[in-house]
Amino acid sequence: MAEKTKRLTTAQATIEFLQKQFVERDGIEQAFFAGCFGIFGHGNVGGIGQALFQYLAFKYYQSRNEQAMVHTAIAYAKVKNRLGAFVCTSSIGPGATNMVTGAATATINRLPVLLLPGDIFAKRLVDPVLQQLEYQYSKDLSVNDCFKPVSRYWDRINRPEQLIPAMMNAMRILTSPAETGAVTIAIPQDVQAEAYDFPLSFFKKRAWQIPRIRADKNILQKAAAIISQARNPVIIAGGGVIYSDACNELKKLVNRTGIPVAETFAGKGSLRFDEPQNLGAAGVTGTPGAIAACEKADVIIGIGTRYSDFTTVSQGGFQNPSVQFINLNVSEFDSFKQGALPVVGDAKESIKELDKLLKDYKVPDKYDGAIKKSHTDWNKIVDKVYSLNHGIPVSQGEVIGAVNNFSSAKDIVVCAAGSLPGDLHKLWKTADSKGFHLEYGYSCMGYEIAGGLGAKMADPSREVYVMVGDGSYLMLSQEIITSIQEGYKLTIILLNNNGYASIGGLSKSLGTKGFGTVYKYRDKKTGQLTGNYLPVDLATNAESLGATVIRTKSIDEFRLALADAKKENKTTVIYIETDREQRVNGYAWWEVPVAEVSTVSSVKESLEKLQNNKKKQKYHL
Repeated sequence: MAEKTKRLTTAQATIEFLQKQFVERDGIEQAFFAGCFGIFGHGNVGGIGQALFQYLAFKYYQSRNEQAMVHTAIAYAKVKNRLGAFVCTSSIGPGATNMVTGAATATINRLPVLLLPGDIFAKRLVDPVLQQLEYQYSKDLSVNDCFKPVSRYWDRINRPEQLIPAMMNAMRILTSPAETGAVTIAIPQDVQAEAYDFPLSFFKKRAWQIPRIRADKNILQKAAAIISQARNPVIIAGGGVIYSDACNELKKLVNRTGIPVAETFAGKGSLRFDEPQNLGAAGVTGTPGAIAACEKADVIIGIGTRYSDFTTVSQGGFQNPSVQFINLNVSEFDSFKQGALPVVGDAKESIKELDKLLKDYKVPDKYDGAIKKSHTDWNKIVDKVYSLNHGIPVSQGEVIGAVNNFSSAKDIVVCAAGSLPGDLHKLWKTADSKGFHLEYGYSCMGYEIAGGLGAKMADPSREVYVMVGDGSYLMLSQEIITSIQEGYKLTIILLNNNGYASIGGLSKSLGTKGFGTVYKYRDKKTGQLTGNYLPVDLATNAESLGATVIRTKSIDEFRLALADAKKENKTTVIYIETDREQRVNGYAWWEVPVAEVSTVSSVKESLEKLQNNKKKQKYHL
């Protein structure tokens, strides 16, 4: 007996399939997709656009920039602990390639987003079509092939029936804790509108199980045996702790054993800031206590971390010659890093099982005391930075402190690039696992406002504070319009330091004196960008996009503005200028190349420092 079918266009079948997809973890079931962001053009308006028009229950959201809408989708998935996602659709050509940066951001951060870029004609009767890249050695190529290296799964649908296995594979990857990231399904514009008799079984409700994979018992026992002999163990908590909802299990383990925790950017919030075992930020942007503990550690226990160079201090952060690594990670790929004993499994379950095996273990009293002292000492430093009273222009640390002290534990701070992430990583007192939202896997400028929107959409009950510098603001600020259109209120802290302050500081450390990093006129005599600051009015720009804007100069005015902004019911921008030269101290080195030969003395000095720092680097295979 032939299976019953339903005649739909490929695009209609896509949307009908997507709205029937659910996920289930720990017995809790929820719809996976919250809707679709899109900007229409000739690559998708008659296909996916028509399908969204027909299936109004699958909510469509307008966006202003294709890259930004992917950032919004990423932030949504992050707040949802990867149990919810968005679809993003674009036209062909520049609309599609604008999403490539977003795809890379999602894949690097291990966050699910489904991309449906329009594509050229599959039939090839009209060739080349507007915005088509012509590759003379093959007709089976378009700009959408750019998505291949930045996607966890990629497919092109040249026939309607190809949609069935492609979408099943897409869902397999999107819902996999170990494999998730960007999924790209490129659908040629003629195929989107082409009809086919799809089997009804394709459209049945599916609840994809999110497994809590158990680690191998023998390997767990080996891990416990190594830890039980450790005198100076350190846990490096990554994003996997939070995505697995393992924060309570981590707290129980470290409170009982005294093992200290250093947090990555993605892992900050794994442990409340006031827990005595929390040493704060790990790595290049880390606290003195966390850096020192990692340097001396005899056992490093990485939980849900991918060990970026910021976490490892460019592989110079672990100086104990007998240091051993144990990695608890759902991803086999990440679990083997640093030559570790790989404990492949869900973070929550692995921590619970390890806790049982370590029931009689505690760190030595002397080590426990040193850890608690480091914790207390750092919080005193934070309080000093928060109350600096630098004057006008204010210091960035004061601004962070004002927002941190004003906001509630459940509120979310969002940031991504510039000097703010490093300062936030060290300073922000995180009291909720979702309170600290940093995109630092790709550190993508422009993520901030779009990401803030996604965070607010994921949990409207929380106040969202977007902290963004002038550099990132000028790259992607237009999603202010989307937040107002959809009624999702953000409080945007817009810091103007007249240029790229973070890279300016890095440039100085390399001996190039901040070259090309300040927003200044070109000097007519020297030909260099050393004239007066550019007269750009960012506050008025934000106002023109529909935001309520509060202009401040002093830290007292800024604090009052925070209270006023909370009373607003639409997106509000608090504008303030900060001193680009007043920096929060850094305590670790980060490897960036320095010219081996130069006529500039400051570059020569920086090269010597680099060579000395590189002596600390080790291979951890």
